[in-house]
Amino acid sequence: MYWYNVLNLINHMEDNVKAVEIKPDIFWVGAIDWAVRDFHGYVTPEGTTYNNYLIMDEQITLVDTVKSDFARHTIKNIQSITDPLKIVNLVVNHIEPDHASSIDIIMAAAPHATIYITEKGIKGLERHFDISKWNIKTVKTGDTLNTGKHTLLFLETPMLHWPDSMMTYVKEAKLLISQDAFGQHLATSSRFDDEFIECQSRAELEDAVIDYYANILMPFGALIKSKIAEVQKLGLEIDMIAPDHGIIWRKDPGSILQKYLDLAEGKARLGVSVIYDTMWHSTERMTIPIMQGIKDEGLECKVIKLRSTPMSGAIKEFWKCRGCLIGSPTLNNILFPTIAEFLTHLRGLRPKNRIMGAFGSYGWGGGAVKEAYEEFKRMKLEVVEPGVQVNYKPSLDDEALCYDFARDFAKKVKTYHEKFS
Repeated sequence: MYWYNVLNLINHMEDNVKAVEIKPDIFWVGAIDWAVRDFHGYVTPEGTTYNNYLIMDEQITLVDTVKSDFARHTIKNIQSITDPLKIVNLVVNHIEPDHASSIDIIMAAAPHATIYITEKGIKGLERHFDISKWNIKTVKTGDTLNTGKHTLLFLETPMLHWPDSMMTYVKEAKLLISQDAFGQHLATSSRFDDEFIECQSRAELEDAVIDYYANILMPFGALIKSKIAEVQKLGLEIDMIAPDHGIIWRKDPGSILQKYLDLAEGKARLGVSVIYDTMWHSTERMTIPIMQGIKDEGLECKVIKLRSTPMSGAIKEFWKCRGCLIGSPTLNNILFPTIAEFLTHLRGLRPKNRIMGAFGSYGWGGGAVKEAYEEFKRMKLEVVEPGVQVNYKPSLDDEALCYDFARDFAKKVKTYHEKFS
């Protein structure tokens, strides 16, 4: 009865988007979420996609599911190719709800399917569903599944970015289904990188990659390098990378692998991001001579006011530049709340290879700049001390101090950046 109701709903819905063949007999059957703007606190101004893939073979195999809100879309796409009842295998690369919250609906549509999942994936799955009625097989790195013409190789990737995570490599298709790695939050009618670049731009796609990496995968740089090295050691031929979000890399998959290696190494442009907030514009006034000092030293500078910028956007801009200056007024002897929130969020992402400084204003007692430096050191980042503090509104002399501090900071950014050239 449950599956009858689901099927009835599906048959009366409008198509979200059609299935797309990405390799012979392998189809994208996911969904586009044009409207989502908040992805567990991460702002997604361009929406996202929930990608999953259907392998048509002697044993029809579905790799990953989608967010439960979009289960009807993926089932409709599957129905355009085959009867879901014919699905024999369901590979679950990752149990985060944006990929796995529809598993119960998919299993109702494909009740005879066997689930292939990591051991840690099972432990997470049973916290969300009654799995007693499902046939489940545990897999680990090196295990394979033969579906007829295709051989699926499983690669565990724990903490990229959940403990249960894995990737699935389809040997004959030279296809890496990479789960969350190499993804982007982009709602687009383009399914492939070359299509997106032709319709939009390469710069927009690269910006989406950096945004995704900075806000989700920044803490896992060492793991990313080791996993890419593991893939290379296995000698896997890869001519397409299909992530669970965003576009599929078919034009030059090697470029995204190299981009991730660069990001994991903490590569950045030679520039300074100035991230600040203000109460009565005093700290804001300080950003003007600071920006000029950085510019006059020959470096690019971007100034970001936190209350006018999503947190994830500020994190992205921080990650792009080698240097960062944090500006905060003092409130109740400590950091301004938005700045404190930003630094707490940043600390959780465990940034590396960045150089920091601080500035701010105060009324009758300081404290914000001192606390900012304590946070930098807690994150084990390089610092330029002391920062600049002004009492109430900055005077012309104070503005000159800000300018000189910024020029000195920019010089030290140049020197620090040479270590990574």
